[in-house]
Amino acid sequence: MPKYGKWIGAGLGFAMGGPLGALLGIFIGSIFDNTSRINIDPQQQNSLNTNSGRGDFMFSLIVLATAIMKADGRIMRSELDYVKEFFKHNFGLEATREAMSMIKELSKKDIPITDVCQQIRYNMASAARTQLLYFLFGIAKADGSVSTDELQVMENISNALGIDYNTFLSIKSMYYDDLNSAYQVLGTNSSASNEEIKKAYRKMVMENHPDKVGHLGEDIRKAAEDKITQINLAYEKIKKQRNIN
Repeated sequence: MPKYGKWIGAGLGFAMGGPLGALLGIFIGSIFDNTSRINIDPQQQNSLNTNSGRGDFMFSLIVLATAIMKADGRIMRSELDYVKEFFKHNFGLEATREAMSMIKELSKKDIPITDVCQQIRYNMASAARTQLLYFLFGIAKADGSVSTDELQVMENISNALGIDYNTFLSIKSMYYDDLNSAYQVLGTNSSASNEEIKKAYRKMVMENHPDKVGHLGEDIRKAAEDKITQINLAYEKIKKQRNIN
């Protein structure tokens, strides 16, 4: 069994085929020599498994994280450190070593971002795809700012993953600390009424409830709880400014 076999045991399913499978084949050798010839047909999405496994989620994260870090032409040490600490905190040392080895190899390859995102889109539930985007913004911001190139890649990824633009703006705004960003986190703006603000807050909490990604593992669920914390902080900032009870 190749050294990356534990990714298979972690619940890899759809990522063993299509463009993700071709990238995975870099690490696990001849076992998946034929994966690059397995194609995902977007027209057959009803036949695909939308309850993706933990391994699918994690490998998708590694591939897209590498694409984000490469977006501005170089991979920053701060970005690598962020990814390393993220995996170590959430998944342990062994998973971290494997993840960093994968990133090292992927950084030398051309990643077909659109094809990868389409494969994820038609195989992964909406809540999990949104959680992916949340993690990717954290990686992009690891060096202190999100470059124009990184932001464009993030928007392209969001579109290809089938994430609506308001959700993209909401997640983006979680990484900027001002009142306007607080409104965008809730998917609204300063012209909204207090009742509209409350309604938007309830909608965001419902759509981003941690239970929706609970099947990916307790660690992913806790990360989703962090996102709920950001939504709550944005709501509290607006409530304080407006004196909403």
